[in-house]
Amino acid sequence: MILADENVHGFIIQTLRDAGFDVIYVGDNAKGIKDEKVIQLALQHDYILLTEDKDFGEWVFAHHIEGLSVLFLRYSFHEFQEIAGTAVNLLSAHAPERPFFATITTKKIRIRKL
Repeated sequence: MILADENVHGFIIQTLRDAGFDVIYVGDNAKGIKDEKVIQLALQHDYILLTEDKDFGEWVFAHHIEGLSVLFLRYSFHEFQEIAGTAVNLLSAHAPERPFFATITTKKIRIRKL
């Protein structure tokens, strides 16, 4: 399952759902919760965290949060359709071994095993 942070574009969430992925959107039930709570939910339920918030990189690498898998999306607003397709392709073709931190842009995907 995927836990989408509240900053993720709705089109991306719907594209993942249409591709058969179970996506829980933070904004539906827990709008405004702090990053720490988002991390806790992801870890507690073994969700992959989908976000556009670079602060989660800091949580993983500077604060050493262990066991968290993150898909970090970096794109310009006009690229939201392309980035949605890239995320679906990554998760469909070969889901990375967990835990990981993946940065997805329209030009490349960088996956770091944690």
